[in-house]
Amino acid sequence: MFCLLMLMNSKAHFINRLIKVENLKNFKKRVDNEAQISYIIIPIEIVDIELPMRISKKCRYALRAIFELALREPSQPVKIHELAGAQNIPPRFLEVILNELRHAGFVDSQRGNGGGYMLARDAKDLTVGEVIEYIQGPISVAPDAIGKTNRTSAFFGDYAFQQLWREVNTAISEACDIKTFAELVEFERAKRETCFPDYSI
Repeated sequence: MFCLLMLMNSKAHFINRLIKVENLKNFKKRVDNEAQISYIIIPIEIVDIELPMRISKKCRYALRAIFELALREPSQPVKIHELAGAQNIPPRFLEVILNELRHAGFVDSQRGNGGGYMLARDAKDLTVGEVIEYIQGPISVAPDAIGKTNRTSAFFGDYAFQQLWREVNTAISEACDIKTFAELVEFERAKRETCFPDYSI
């Protein structure tokens, strides 16, 4: 479960920290032993806090890696250090990500001197949405999309804004679900040709 830990600093101001707790009782004992200042622990269910999801760095790296592979020749494996350098991704982190993508069937790997990674599927059939969902779950970037609006103390506007955030999440999810990596590559190339025209004769 998640808890909101409110610590009071030397200026008598509370500092809020969101912490994942396996055992609330043991966690309270540990805070009692370590904390030299006042604190309050509130289980997240009590305060009804919404935790909007963000696109994690790991997920962005995964998208970048697949994008880079989509840019390359499909039959030519790409080394990890090449992918890492092309998209500014830490090599060790990229290795972990590519292993996960391989198990999911997004990429293939080939061993040997000429080995490396390549797409397991055509970039035209591979969408941004399915990669995001595999790496970190369903897309939900707007707050209060799954709020509790049936409580007796609901404020006027709760239903309307909850529906708004749901529509925002749906729109973002649908945009990612239909956007293929082939389309991203095509857009990138077209944009670069427009920004950097070739004047050679």
